Amino acid sequence: MAKFLAICLSSTIQKTISFERVELKHVNRSTHYRLDASGKAINSARILEQLKSQSENDYTVHSICPLGSKNAKLFLDLAKQDTLSVSFVKIPGFTRECCTVLDKSNKTTTELVVGEPNPSRKDLLKIKKTEEKLIKKIFGQIKKSDFVLLAGSRPDFWKSDLYPIICESAVKNEKTILADFWGKDLLATLEKTIPSIIKINDEEYCKTFDLDFPCDSETLKNHISKKSEELKNIIIITRGTDSTLAADCGKLYECATEKIDDVVNTTACGDSFNAGFLQEYAKSKNIEAALKKGTWAAARNAEKECPGTVL
Repeated sequence: MAKFLAICLSSTIQKTISFERVELKHVNRSTHYRLDASGKAINSARILEQLKSQSENDYTVHSICPLGSKNAKLFLDLAKQDTLSVSFVKIPGFTRECCTVLDKSNKTTTELVVGEPNPSRKDLLKIKKTEEKLIKKIFGQIKKSDFVLLAGSRPDFWKSDLYPIICESAVKNEKTILADFWGKDLLATLEKTIPSIIKINDEEYCKTFDLDFPCDSETLKNHISKKSEELKNIIIITRGTDSTLAADCGKLYECATEKIDDVVNTTACGDSFNAGFLQEYAKSKNIEAALKKGTWAAARNAEKECPGTVL
């Protein structure tokens, strides 16, 4: 039985608010809203749980995240509704809250990421003490897992080498790890160890590896092919509605996206892709099939209000 571990350092309480139409400089009244436990890896964990009913092979999914003590209970209650198995450490303050605004008339999704205030000096000391507890939990769960997903941004109050440390633990324990983060954290990780799979979008890839953005397809294909050959791993680049590009130790793959007639919410499409890809890759180790499953999951998510769902 495969065991998946989703690590989310930027856990979120997501409020998705629906409007018939949004007009700037006017009072806008929503038709309804929903709350969900969220964050990139949490979204992927929810979809992995949902995909169990479609899987021939049984598996388990577990998540680890830090939660702000002042609204941790709300996050955990929301996670419980989705039957998510979550380990956590509490830190001072609030779990981050984000809002997604859905405009039905224009079929647009606008995400508002609300950063929490910088921790006080006293709270920073508490966070530093909690950090070792969090790392210990992560290391323990990595040893019990087969596939690890580390996704999302790293809040600045966590140590700068935390992502490299986590990825190195997964690699040393011979686990397949998918890294969905970019920039300084990805470059620092690559100096220490090589994740089995790197999956980011085209803008993040270009900014990480000093390519012009937007980048033409041929340049991007050549670059990820050479980079994956150099790193001896899998690199996946999603490009919105354009085809997804991937390379495995230099071998290039391309997967067309699915056209959606009735787009509802594009939030977490990338996280949905991660879940679909990992679930199929764990079963078959077939990259082409995994890219198609990831594409399918992203398309189903875009048709739903909940961020990170295929149901």
